[in-house]
Amino acid sequence: MLDAVLRRLIPHYRDTHDPIVRERYGLLAGGVGLGLNLLLFAAKLLAGVLTGAISVTADAFNNLSDAAGSAVTLAGFKLAAQKADQRHPFGHGRMEYLAGLAVSLLILLVGVELGRSSVEKIFRPEPAVLGLLPVCLLGLSILVKLWMGWFYGEMGRRSQSPALAAAGADARSDVLATSAVLAGLAASHLLHIQLDGWLGLFVAALILRTGWGAARDTLDPLLGTPPDPAMVADIEALILSDPSVLGVHDLIVHDYGPGRRMMSVHAEVPADGSLVALHSVIDRAERELEARFGLEAVIHLDPVERGDPRLERLRALAEALARELDPAATIHDFRLDEGGQISFDVVVPYDAALSDSEARQILSQKLADQVPDCRPVITVDRSHVL
Repeated sequence: MLDAVLRRLIPHYRDTHDPIVRERYGLLAGGVGLGLNLLLFAAKLLAGVLTGAISVTADAFNNLSDAAGSAVTLAGFKLAAQKADQRHPFGHGRMEYLAGLAVSLLILLVGVELGRSSVEKIFRPEPAVLGLLPVCLLGLSILVKLWMGWFYGEMGRRSQSPALAAAGADARSDVLATSAVLAGLAASHLLHIQLDGWLGLFVAALILRTGWGAARDTLDPLLGTPPDPAMVADIEALILSDPSVLGVHDLIVHDYGPGRRMMSVHAEVPADGSLVALHSVIDRAERELEARFGLEAVIHLDPVERGDPRLERLRALAEALARELDPAATIHDFRLDEGGQISFDVVVPYDAALSDSEARQILSQKLADQVPDCRPVITVDRSHVL
């Protein structure tokens, strides 16, 4: 059913790497969410007035915050779809992440305010009046939110949008919140106990939990996260599939928003190889990376000397000493010039106990102890992958 609707409303709806297609996903989802959440707000506000229950009114304003979130999502997708310009050469894709963050902050704000109102209601309880119309309105809102949770989740999965995924999580938490409110009001009516304030506090806690999770999910790509290990393995395998590439290192993926990722990596090649031939190999790898992963790749050539016995012994020694610093440490760009200077990079994990300067000093001293005539020049890198 959803495929039929998307096929009619979004041309080429499967091509979610296309910014125009992504924009239409966001506009469709945001428009549906805005309309339904405004209707639910009006229905629950009416139910809250009829029952006099703070928990129902709190749930209504939760839907109003969802409507505001849908409006922010609409604006975010519209802004994210703008083309790159002179001031923003990498495009505006991160506006979608900012939209998701704004939605999260709205959710958190509503949760705090409803929690405060619910605590007041606990200390100053008032009886709630349960009637058929409020029950029907709340029951209908549960069904609508169940559908919205599925709809947002499916749209977010297809478009790989954190903003829509956050909206889907919020809709699913709304189902739990409204169900708890309805069940609690029924229990209060039948058992003649005042649960309204406690139910409102429960709703506020669910809202805060959802807002925090959504904020974390949208902050991570803004701050920068390591690339997926499976994707890293596939990228390395693709580059190393050509026998003239001896190794890869310093892989970095930059996320400028969904559908806009750039990467850089160093590829080790024989120092005595043909520069023209190796350049063709690298060009082909960059094209394949863009076609397969949607990555704009820049691959740097690192010439590697092979066949010199002394160089190989020194390299093996440096690798062994690096592993003494940390078992996960590796080295690359190993060079030996005519004056005896040894230059290389050592890569250590981010959680390694040693600082960069400590690692450099210890490794330099160990090399000097074992090879007195060498002059090591060491660069310490931190791994950008898991």
